[in-house]
Amino acid sequence: MYQEKRVLGIIPARAGSKGVPGKNVRLIAGKPLINYTINTALASGIFDYLLVSTDGKDIAQVAKEAGAKVPFLRPPELATDTAKGIDVLFHAIDWCRENKMEFDWIIYLQPTSPLRSDEDIYNACTLMLERRAKAIVSVCEMDHHPWWSNVLPEDGCMKSFMRPEVVNTNRQGLPKYYRLNGAIYIAELEFLRQHKSWFGNQTYAYIMPQERSVDIDNPIDFALAEQLLSTFG
Repeated sequence: MYQEKRVLGIIPARAGSKGVPGKNVRLIAGKPLINYTINTALASGIFDYLLVSTDGKDIAQVAKEAGAKVPFLRPPELATDTAKGIDVLFHAIDWCRENKMEFDWIIYLQPTSPLRSDEDIYNACTLMLERRAKAIVSVCEMDHHPWWSNVLPEDGCMKSFMRPEVVNTNRQGLPKYYRLNGAIYIAELEFLRQHKSWFGNQTYAYIMPQERSVDIDNPIDFALAEQLLSTFG
């Protein structure tokens, strides 16, 4: 329990990754990828129940050995490429309710963000209280400013590629832009039930540094995360 809030942690870990096959249990800097998220979640001291939602028996075994609960295997219809994260989330929440477990807050931690720290989780929860927020979502500053980007016509002509206000402007003169980094999502359960989303008028950003914001989606991300974990982890 955190500040009199009963907290459920949900770690989604589908077995059928295509970008990096078997990534959730693939060794990275010496241990399975999913273990980093489980270990930091447990170290934060925030959670009343830490649940891994997976369809993979091998992932379930690794997760249990790391200290998480895996009370069910995810049904096939929630283990496809097109399955929505919010449906996976509520499948786990509803299972808990059916088994007489009620929670105030839900924290969703994707295992593809191994560099988030236990302090990040704790500080994001603290921000939730300080802001009197209904939800917190982690972000980081963008690596490449979106104003330097545009669509291209079929012929590749760049006549209108740059905005007039960006031409001859250095990076330091542009406003900061942020992106979702996928590391931490927190919300009051009733807010989630009402909105079916993490986003609303009382959702606030928890800002993380870029070096802890790697979200593994392909082999390059995996290699970068492994290098950072080997160097700083």
